[in-house]
Amino acid sequence: MSGDSGWDRARWLWVAALVGGVSFFWAVLQHLDGPAIWAWKTSGVALLALWAAANARSTDGWLIAAALGFGALGDYLLDALGMLQGAAAFATGHLIAIALYLRNRRPSLSGSQRLLVWATVPLALVIAWGLTHAAETGQMIAAMAYTGGVAVMAATAWASRFPRYRTGIGAMIFLASDLFIFAGEGGTLSRSVTMWLVWPLYFTGQALIAWGVVSTLSRESDAGRVTA
Repeated sequence: MSGDSGWDRARWLWVAALVGGVSFFWAVLQHLDGPAIWAWKTSGVALLALWAAANARSTDGWLIAAALGFGALGDYLLDALGMLQGAAAFATGHLIAIALYLRNRRPSLSGSQRLLVWATVPLALVIAWGLTHAAETGQMIAAMAYTGGVAVMAATAWASRFPRYRTGIGAMIFLASDLFIFAGEGGTLSRSVTMWLVWPLYFTGQALIAWGVVSTLSRESDAGRVTA
């Protein structure tokens, strides 16, 4: 495969994204803050979005780039402006991702796969309620609503035709990272524990989602050019 074909196109952006996302965990452990740290935090998923855009050859390719782009925006806004603005950016990205996965539904699912798809949302909501029911009513409702959106994204990713061991598991890991955030905020787990879990799970999830979708779409695009 040549350097500008398949998902190898702009491979340097993929590598840079991994460097940015993985290295930021050091900033998490050091409790660093400030505009430069916010930009560092944003770099991992922002570079994944640029990598997806560099490989985009269809509507689906641009959808995954947009979903990742709003995720990067959410990373920045959470620290720069606040939870509400960050959550709104993430929610927009989730809606775009859901549209992508529904456009690419898997033709058939086994019984266990179908069970997981249908169980993901209610199970996530029950967990989110358990983690936030002691909080103020408004905060609990917001957490439940947001969790529902992430859970639908994860369920539709699992039911999509994209590789389950990349995109499907990545979306489930993303969901888990948000639940650990609520566990830390609600006091179920100490933040000294959740800080070891939230960022690694979140960035790993985003990277797996991007890898699964972009590599699949790029491989299909290359095959189409060969057979055309």
